[in-house]
Amino acid sequence: MRHSTTPPHPPGATIRDMRIEDCEAVAAIRVRGWQHAYRGMIPQPYLDAMDIGRETGQRRAYFAERGEAVNVVAERPDGTVTGWACTGPHRAEGRPLPGCELYAIYVLPEHIGTGTGRALLAELTARAVAAGHPEMALWVLRENAAARRFYERAGFRPDGAEEDFEAGGAMVPEVRYVRPLTPPAAG
Repeated sequence: MRHSTTPPHPPGATIRDMRIEDCEAVAAIRVRGWQHAYRGMIPQPYLDAMDIGRETGQRRAYFAERGEAVNVVAERPDGTVTGWACTGPHRAEGRPLPGCELYAIYVLPEHIGTGTGRALLAELTARAVAAGHPEMALWVLRENAAARRFYERAGFRPDGAEEDFEAGGAMVPEVRYVRPLTPPAAG
């Protein structure tokens, strides 16, 4: 078992519930996160066309109708939002899983490696455990080796499910990862 020597939260950072006034910062994090993380995996014209203003409107709409979704942000002492993550009920078609799904986790590219992503994931994992979810699932681009390593270090494993989604006229393959949140029943 590998133990991290970095603190669970970046120095001075706070993980807190997202507020409506965070939508523009979250939109910038999502757009810049996609443009950084998915370069070479998603068609470049699609990434280049991503627009923070348009994304802000979508974030506001999603936030207003969030239902059971849980949105958290990482915030520095100066008020700068540097990361965002969201969980909610499974969106799985066909074989729904028990528990919840990690819909998104993004960090500003200049904050990658600071512990921000781990802190966001730790917060949402703790909330999922407190809510009684037996496991958490997520979808990750098959070619995104860095993200897959991040999730594997956090205890997630691929469960064999794969799907494609369309982005910019290309089909992009994703794999599903699952992590148990409660110990298996004895017996």
